[in-house]
Amino acid sequence: MNKKTPLNSGMHSDLKIEVAIIGAGTSGLYTAYRLIADQKFRADQVQIFDMNNKLGGRLESVVMPGMNFWGELGGMRYLTSQEIVTTLIEGYPLTEPDLNKRTPVLKDKMTPIPFPMGDPAELLMYLRKERFKQDAWNVAQDEGKKLATRYYLNDDDDGFSSDQLFNKVIYEVLMADPWVAEQYKDKIIKGKKVYDYSFKLTSEDWDHIKPRLVYNFPNSPYDQRKVNDLGFWNLIKDQISQEGYEFVANAGGYYSNTINWNSAEAFPYMVGDFSAETIYKTIEEGYDSIAYAVANSYMDHDGACIWSENKLLTFTKEHHLAHSHKYQLTFLNLKTNTTWNVYANTLVLAMPRKSLELLDQNNFFFNINENSVLNTNIRSVIMEPAFKILMGFQYPWWKDLKIDSGHSITDLPMRQCYYFGTDPETNNSMLLGSYGDMETETFWKALSDDQLLFEVKAAKSASLKELHQLDDVQATQLMVDELMNQLRELHGQDITIPDPYVTYFRDWTDEPFGAGYHAWKAGYSVKNVMPYMRKPVADESIHIIGEAYSDQQGWVEGAFCEAEKMLQEHFGMNRPIWLRTDYYLGW
Repeated sequence: MNKKTPLNSGMHSDLKIEVAIIGAGTSGLYTAYRLIADQKFRADQVQIFDMNNKLGGRLESVVMPGMNFWGELGGMRYLTSQEIVTTLIEGYPLTEPDLNKRTPVLKDKMTPIPFPMGDPAELLMYLRKERFKQDAWNVAQDEGKKLATRYYLNDDDDGFSSDQLFNKVIYEVLMADPWVAEQYKDKIIKGKKVYDYSFKLTSEDWDHIKPRLVYNFPNSPYDQRKVNDLGFWNLIKDQISQEGYEFVANAGGYYSNTINWNSAEAFPYMVGDFSAETIYKTIEEGYDSIAYAVANSYMDHDGACIWSENKLLTFTKEHHLAHSHKYQLTFLNLKTNTTWNVYANTLVLAMPRKSLELLDQNNFFFNINENSVLNTNIRSVIMEPAFKILMGFQYPWWKDLKIDSGHSITDLPMRQCYYFGTDPETNNSMLLGSYGDMETETFWKALSDDQLLFEVKAAKSASLKELHQLDDVQATQLMVDELMNQLRELHGQDITIPDPYVTYFRDWTDEPFGAGYHAWKAGYSVKNVMPYMRKPVADESIHIIGEAYSDQQGWVEGAFCEAEKMLQEHFGMNRPIWLRTDYYLGW
């Protein structure tokens, strides 16, 4: 797997091309690869620009000193139901169970492996200072009991796990709508046990349901409102009380799932991405390998170029080459602090919301007086902060608790920790020490802004010289001290947790990303906004794509699907031969 993709941090004044792609994340890289692989353009006519010195956007896999495996600071897994990302990694057809008999799409070989979810009989749940095993709810249910917790739930909700309670809420709302209940009664299933609900709805089914689903509860303040117009927090509270909301928000592990985002979009997300039947995989060579593999297939063509460390400042139609090239783009070369111009006929902004907002908002495209609809739709998504801290330990102390992999969950500000693995030769082990999001942002931000950084310590096969190369990505000492306190509280007094020897901190709220992932706001017609963003102005060849404005927010597949739909709709391209003709790409 080649992650040494050549990047060009220089300049080429007055460069003239056909398609300028801004952003070397997965949607931008995929767009360039498809345009060239299908011979829509020559590689020298399609160029990629990014202000960073790496590829992949919010994918970032790292190997820490003393360990011979990858840890994930950004996106870290995919679902086997996500067919574009799965096919690019594993080859096609996906119906062929033998990977060796599949035809690879990209030239670089990636090794798909299961993403370890661990054993719920050993993994921990620590809520309101009470410690459980994650399967405690199921164990109690099998014994005909209701697990007692420190949450004062409604009688009808008592004894449900958070996942089961999410499913119950979604079931009740769907079946309260007479049209949905009639059309999809065979796919919305209540099991024989009181806790069992399942959904056999496809993505296409959900797209039929979401725009017309009505909240049909006569005693509610939200009665007869479209579910699309309701915040998820509002809806959950109305269904199971504020205390019930606190329970599912805390025990679910992600505050980002239960913020007041669009309820209609939340429904398929919760039952699709977090259901018991979900199969997760990752890439042995690091999940950002998917970005590098796509980039390498683009770079394999003569004239291909990824201009790194070049920041787009603005673009205009008023320039001296307007007769041959529609747009003049002005870049700032970050190495030399010098501006230079590129001329293109098509502009693809493969960027999240914050990156779009950092561009010149007074130019003809973004000016609110000229294009208020675009301005409104850019802000149709919530930017969800994410803090991640990888920690290296000199041995896997969690194995004393019989924990091998997976993640533990708590209502402490750290929220989750993932047990990533152990190097078999050194015994050095990696933990994702915090998966902070949303509500916990200000807690960690106050600590991450401190000046004193964590001091690395030598470990087996990890010299101080090697470790000091990571000085600029260390978490602050205050953050590490606080996190160690929370790790010790989560895991209990029966285990001794040593201090780490190295950390690796990433705050995805930093510019230009502005967020770890995104969520649709309530009240927006996602069905209309998604295709709008792919070409916001009818007579301009300017496109916006990426995870932020997809219906699979937080996933690489969302970025790929938006790019693929843009290519088919606005570049006249056919669906690739490796993608099933009936695979649903969404709105």
